[in-house]
Amino acid sequence: MDPLSGLLDHPRARGAFTLRVVMDPPWSIDVRDEAALTLVVVLRGSGRLVADGRKTEIRPGDVAVVRGPQPYVVEHLEDDTDDGTGPPAQADALPSVPAHPSLTSAVIGPDQSCTTPDGTDLHLAMAHGTHTWGNTADGTDSLLVATYPGASEVGRLATEALPRVAHVPAGSGPETALVDLLVHELTADQVGQSTVVDRLVDVVLVATVRAWLAAHPDDAPGWLSTAHDPVVHGALRAIHDRPAEPWTVLTLAREVDVSRATFAARFRMQVGSPPMAYLTRWRLTLAADLLTTTDRTLASIAADVGYSSAFALSAAFSQQMGTSPSRYRRQHV
Repeated sequence: MDPLSGLLDHPRARGAFTLRVVMDPPWSIDVRDEAALTLVVVLRGSGRLVADGRKTEIRPGDVAVVRGPQPYVVEHLEDDTDDGTGPPAQADALPSVPAHPSLTSAVIGPDQSCTTPDGTDLHLAMAHGTHTWGNTADGTDSLLVATYPGASEVGRLATEALPRVAHVPAGSGPETALVDLLVHELTADQVGQSTVVDRLVDVVLVATVRAWLAAHPDDAPGWLSTAHDPVVHGALRAIHDRPAEPWTVLTLAREVDVSRATFAARFRMQVGSPPMAYLTRWRLTLAADLLTTTDRTLASIAADVGYSSAFALSAAFSQQMGTSPSRYRRQHV
């Protein structure tokens, strides 16, 4: 597969925390759930994402992907007073908003708990039927929010390929019909709802990531920007398709029919790392996903990702990840 297909093949939502958020302004949500990735679709009204001091306005039909696990804020958008160019907000605190007796300020915790900033539980008070949450049952602003809790569910390379907030304007991302289908399924409460919602969330996410990468080719990682270089592109396809082969710089150069020196130089220039470093990273990324999504033995995983034994994989994994495969599996399953 090509590098982009490899990246987009990994989203596998499993019981994703997905809901429709309905709010009447003014409102502000401080998200501290430590999720790997969150998908936000504006269904009605508008809002603003504040992450790492940067503000991103989101309007009807816009889609945004927020990369975690750091906290961020979603808030109502004051069109007449804030054009998004003011001083940066603090990434670890609620943004400054005008005093207002009806302001809804909520904090979302790692277990998807919902409280006020002083710790008062809001879960029941803000629940409005099936998968609908907010300060009103039918507010001015409505967002669809879907959360991938762990990196293994979305793919580590996918998260690393994206900026902190990837914003896709209306009309250039997922089709409206697809989003409408997801909203319908989310609120229908039918048999098999969770599975269907998860798969639709995956499709919306893939469409959003693909649209963002197409619109920002210069911002994508080097390994995703190699389609115009047949040498590097061909080598990446070989690595992704056949990670278990005993690749060397020489055998990869022969695969794409250039000299060793030419291949090594072009690969490093395009991808940003030497071929063997990228190969190791790819193999260990695959191993990490297999550890957390299957119950296969370490020896079986080692054979699939190009290591001669469980011991060899364990040594490489521990050096790269800072923890043993067994401990990594316990921590991420």
